[in-house]
Amino acid sequence: MRIADRHSTAAAIAIVLAGMVGRSIVAQQPPAAPGTPQGRGAGRGPGFRQPDPIDFEEHGGWTSLFDGKTLSGWSGDRNWKIEDGAIVIESTCEQPTGTVYLVWQGGEAADFELKLEMKGTGNINGGVQYRGWIAPRPQRGAPPQQSAPAAVGGPPAAGAPSAQGVPGAGRGPQGPCPSGAPRGTPPDAKSEEQWNMWGAQYDFDAANHYTGQFYEQSTGRGIVAWKGQAVRTEEGKNPRVIASLGEAAVIDSYYKPNEWNQLHIIAIGNQMTHLLNGHVISILVDEDASKARKSGLIGIEVEATGKLFVRNVWLKKL
Repeated sequence: MRIADRHSTAAAIAIVLAGMVGRSIVAQQPPAAPGTPQGRGAGRGPGFRQPDPIDFEEHGGWTSLFDGKTLSGWSGDRNWKIEDGAIVIESTCEQPTGTVYLVWQGGEAADFELKLEMKGTGNINGGVQYRGWIAPRPQRGAPPQQSAPAAVGGPPAAGAPSAQGVPGAGRGPQGPCPSGAPRGTPPDAKSEEQWNMWGAQYDFDAANHYTGQFYEQSTGRGIVAWKGQAVRTEEGKNPRVIASLGEAAVIDSYYKPNEWNQLHIIAIGNQMTHLLNGHVISILVDEDASKARKSGLIGIEVEATGKLFVRNVWLKKL
């Protein structure tokens, strides 16, 4: 990477982090009386004004990827359905889906913003795939996913899931389902290959162990930027934390259990920013040229058991 590119990347991160700190400071200050000069330059003319907040429902310049009625423009197996204006998939012990994908058929996206609403119940784990590609699942016995350093929003407590999307990582529970019925069999991996996605993921799970982190499906990198982290990757080096984005309890508080959550991805060049309900959750500056991809497909992923809901999917190519 050229020196100028490094400076540009560093400046972009500084702007994001400075904006977060600024928002926190402003939130703690009481509103000024009408007519009171505010900010730098007070008393020297109009001074500066705070930027307006983003409206998540603003769609000017965006393209809708979901009509709220059909799966037109999407491709996936028969487990994906429409229910009450949302894309829905349910996985149970008796009828498990395994790890499956719903793939947007509108072509690749390189630099873009993507926003949508997602909700989960039970133990469901899923996410939004982007800059991805289609390939068969890794073979059993493939190298395990790369571990990430423990930090703010780091590894979940003992007993939480730890081998997302890695076939052969564990056989899971055995015996009959809690209902007494036999455990079902997920779809055959060969039949799912036409949709099987690799690559970047905005992770999401109903239990909020992983929601908002940067995870990479099937590539071996695994979790690259845990929630609450800004991380830089460089070829031949372990990922390194650039900055903490907040205390773990505060980061966790942004998630709304059993409610609709607003997911927002901003991917520009080698920097991916994940936002949740208007808060920065994770940032990845991917300078590992051997791993990073600059364009790819968009999709939705699901695994484990429970129910996943998706609606209001909007894309803006930059």
